[in-house]
Amino acid sequence: MASSSDLLVATLVANPLQPAVTDDIVALAARALGQETERSVLARGIAADLVLTAPADARAVDAALREALQDQPIDIVVQPLNHRRKRLFLADMDSTMIEQECIDELADYVGLKAEVSEITERAMRGEIAFEPALRERVALLKDLPVGVVDEIIASRITLTPGGRALVRTMRANGAYTCLVSGGFTLFTGPVAAKIGFHEHRSNHLIVAGERLAGQVEEPILGREAKLATLVELRDRFGLAPQETMAVGDGANDLAMLGEAGLGVAFRAKPAVAAAAHARIDHADLSALLYVQGYGEADLRTNELR
Repeated sequence: MASSSDLLVATLVANPLQPAVTDDIVALAARALGQETERSVLARGIAADLVLTAPADARAVDAALREALQDQPIDIVVQPLNHRRKRLFLADMDSTMIEQECIDELADYVGLKAEVSEITERAMRGEIAFEPALRERVALLKDLPVGVVDEIIASRITLTPGGRALVRTMRANGAYTCLVSGGFTLFTGPVAAKIGFHEHRSNHLIVAGERLAGQVEEPILGREAKLATLVELRDRFGLAPQETMAVGDGANDLAMLGEAGLGVAFRAKPAVAAAAHARIDHADLSALLYVQGYGEADLRTNELR
């Protein structure tokens, strides 16, 4: 077997609610690679590793597996075996760590959800610039009582499955975690605390007399600020680029995803999924643990360090 620095690992991951990574599927995938592999079950029916025993081209491996498993609800991540376990993790919030877009839920309170959602969708697809799109949407929220935020968090915001296990398992194994969002601190603070992130960074809504002023503090945290956060934290902890991981779903995540050692597009817009190092379309966020080589017994949901 060649040195681990030269080898690739292909991880097959399914949603825990639809455990499709059967022994037969793993065997089919191994045959499709046309070379010897070392197989390892990470979670029965949910995740398995195929470590190639000779150097290979990652794109060719990915293409071969997708051709073999094209009808299966299984995600495929091919990466170098070396440094697959990450020490820094950055995550987007809306439609990534939570299942909603917070600004759309705020807009629903003033009867403008359809209008605001359309702007959000266009911005996330990269059709319009993020910063002016955010200012436009925030302006529509003027005079909304700030207390509405707590109500929305309690009644409408749901955590994406697997997110708590992802963050807390990485923390338990020494990684630093940061929630970095183009959204607002009124949401990222409570969400980061629920999930277990070390810190959160996002935009500040201006409040006047317990109501939203329809403005956001400048400068706006968007695409370049997310990238800068990754670089800053990586340098602070003295990490190599390949020791970092980031996840997101929108166009304003692309720079961050591109800079990370492993940039993961999670149920992302097509342009984002095409550009990222890896994509997760079927599995939940626990997939990001399996692609690092964690097994089912390693997952934690409550313990923090």
